Amino acid sequence: MLVSIEVVVVVAELARRIEFHDRDLARQVRRSMNSVPANLAEGAGGSGGTRRQRYKDALGSCIETIAHLECARACGYVAVDSVSADKLQRIKATLTKILYM
Repeated sequence: MLVSIEVVVVVAELARRIEFHDRDLARQVRRSMNSVPANLAEGAGGSGGTRRQRYKDALGSCIETIAHLECARACGYVAVDSVSADKLQRIKATLTKILYM
């Protein structure tokens, strides 16, 4: 969960810059990214199907955050540094492994 909190810090700054150009996209970025550690925490405290569903929710939010940031980058609003992009991909890969392998 620590990695997801580190990414929240970076994404929050990116969202502030995105907001200058697109308030709605910035709101979506914040909501999806904040959902990742929240669902990871819920999953860690759950069991069985509840745990699995929270991890699925975290994975979906992570993928959504990546997509939002790619849209913001494509529009020229922000540049996403490789370290943050790698951390998001690491979260995605870890959750995919937990859920599907």
